[in-house]
Amino acid sequence: MTLDADALNTLFLDARTHNAWQDRPVDPALLRRLWDLMRMAPTSANCSPVRLVFVTSPEAKERLRPALMEANAEKTMTAPVTAVVGHDMAFHEQLPRLFPHTDVRSWFVGNDALIETTAFRNGTLQGAYLILAARALGLDCGPMSGFDNAAVDAAFFAGTRIRSNFLCNLGYGDPSALFPRGPRLEFDEACRVE
Repeated sequence: MTLDADALNTLFLDARTHNAWQDRPVDPALLRRLWDLMRMAPTSANCSPVRLVFVTSPEAKERLRPALMEANAEKTMTAPVTAVVGHDMAFHEQLPRLFPHTDVRSWFVGNDALIETTAFRNGTLQGAYLILAARALGLDCGPMSGFDNAAVDAAFFAGTRIRSNFLCNLGYGDPSALFPRGPRLEFDEACRVE
């Protein structure tokens, strides 16, 4: 089955990174639908290391503000939601439940390098699923780096083994504030078939 042109446009071809937002809240029930959709996409051994904080309240936004680069402050403070996309460095403790077919947890115990690589890779992958799921549900996205990870971790993940990866503003974008679409590499510049 192939998605129709409207779906491909929504997910990829017409989708843009938004920097300005309509003054329109995002229903918390939509955030739950977003999770229920994105969590179904694959990760290695179903490890599911992503952990999200949906920053919505003025108080939580103020805790986030000091960690932001100046260029990212206004667009983040005015976004209805900012998702802090993190990964749990203790994800493997959930593997007996998430992947009961074999003892996958034992692959990770005491192997910090494998934990780090797996958590970061799969958490990043799940962050991409977040963007696609948000677009599929009618939200616009503004993913970004440009923040102090240690400050975000202290503000939102203190006392845990969760580490922030990137931020993604969510809401209903203001199309009048979009930049022109940047160029992309052509197939022959980035790919080869062997």
